[in-house]
Amino acid sequence: MSPRYANVSEREQEPPSLAISTVIFALRPDPDTGNLTLWLPLVRRIRQPYLDLWALPGGPLRPTESLQDAAARNLQETTALAPRYLEQLYAFGGPDRSPSPRVVSIVYWALVQPDEAALARQDENVAWFRADRVGTLAFDHNQIVEYALWRLRNKLEYGTVAYAFLGSTFTLAQVREVYEAVLGRALDPANFRRQLQSSVHIEPTDEYLQGGRHRPPRLYRYTGPDPRENSFPSQR
Repeated sequence: MSPRYANVSEREQEPPSLAISTVIFALRPDPDTGNLTLWLPLVRRIRQPYLDLWALPGGPLRPTESLQDAAARNLQETTALAPRYLEQLYAFGGPDRSPSPRVVSIVYWALVQPDEAALARQDENVAWFRADRVGTLAFDHNQIVEYALWRLRNKLEYGTVAYAFLGSTFTLAQVREVYEAVLGRALDPANFRRQLQSSVHIEPTDEYLQGGRHRPPRLYRYTGPDPRENSFPSQR
């Protein structure tokens, strides 16, 4: 027992510590198929508990930091990323989620575009994993990733969050690729195109995507509200 506590009861009455964790989603080509799939960076634990297991980027909350500032700092320190889309996702604070002392994690999520994802640090302790193939993670981070995937898929169905993965202009096929990658299933191209063209949130430009062997597709731009609007911090 740590000398900090006189007995088990005293240790159990210690106030929980606060920490920040972040789930970062990006679209990257699958190395086997070349199809876009959903990926996230993880960091290897270099100390106990859960030594050598992979975990979400994060760390303790400093006394003088806001939650969002702490999330941004932890991301910068662990992955060198500074996402433009950073939103509070949930608070995880079950009494058995970590060894003593108890830790409550405020979880943020970030959606990054390809140009942002390309800037992420990668070494023996920071690596990208397919979101559906992360293996066994430290603490309750498997549960956090599953919850983040569920939230992302729900927001995709009724919102405009797909455009957070895209640049300022895009083709309709690129939007479909985002939906397919997040939902994990193929969509009918003709039906999807008709539905998308009826959307009031995109408009065609006078530009076309160059470089292909076929007729270049038209580029569109997103004109709707910020995908982060109408999103509120959740608590558990």
